[in-house]
Amino acid sequence: MNLSTARPEAAVEMPAQIEMGSSAAARAAAAPTQIISFAIGDDQYGVDIMAVREIKGWSEITHLPRQPESVRGVLNLRGAIVPIIDLRCRFGQGLTEATPIHVVIIVQVGPRMVGLLADRVLDIVSFEAHQVQPVPKIAQASRIDFLCGLVTVENSLIALIDLPNLLSLPASEVERTQAN
Repeated sequence: MNLSTARPEAAVEMPAQIEMGSSAAARAAAAPTQIISFAIGDDQYGVDIMAVREIKGWSEITHLPRQPESVRGVLNLRGAIVPIIDLRCRFGQGLTEATPIHVVIIVQVGPRMVGLLADRVLDIVSFEAHQVQPVPKIAQASRIDFLCGLVTVENSLIALIDLPNLLSLPASEVERTQAN
């Protein structure tokens, strides 16, 4: 291939492909995925461990007007203002009656930090990528849009949360927020 006539993006990609080599690429693909698993009621969910910045106990937050119902408010985390998302509410199961036993999982989603309100943290779980099953699209439940897969680990089914989709609001919720 003549690099002088190649598309610029192809020239940029080539060195990375050469450096990785086929055995390094195979090892990267075979590396186990790790998630933090947590519970909301009897259901188990997980988020990529690399997105988790910290886990805090529930504390008082500042409520903001005209926010979607699932946004409980904001928390000042060492000078950073972090919105807190009530996952139970976001999944259409009503508001969480937050108590000191609840936890807030602080995650990084792109440039933003967001807190996820959950009942309790369960464990760090490792699994291989081939173990992830697609989410059945039989019913259009509110939580299906937020999931990127299902994995069974030690007889427990864990729903994997797609963080960017979790943070996007459906048009109906945006309209309801603006009307208030």
